[in-house]
Amino acid sequence: MSRVCQVTGARPGFGHAISHSHRRTKRRFDVNVQRRHYWVPSLGRRVTLTVSPRGIRTIDRRGIDAVVASLLARGEKL
Repeated sequence: MSRVCQVTGARPGFGHAISHSHRRTKRRFDVNVQRRHYWVPSLGRRVTLTVSPRGIRTIDRRGIDAVVASLLARGEKL
């Protein structure tokens, strides 16, 4: 599963892990994405989305129908 939120588009960040001796090695800051199942009345079926906590709050605020409509307009596959 790729670490990208389907709603907000959040992707992993990259930076350095700094040791006690201050040596820097590359590291990756992953996004906290989860697979969530939502019932979408306009489609008449259940969809599975990969969303971050901010994406879950966006769905709670705007509603699942509005979010799914914007995903379909963007060309995302559900």
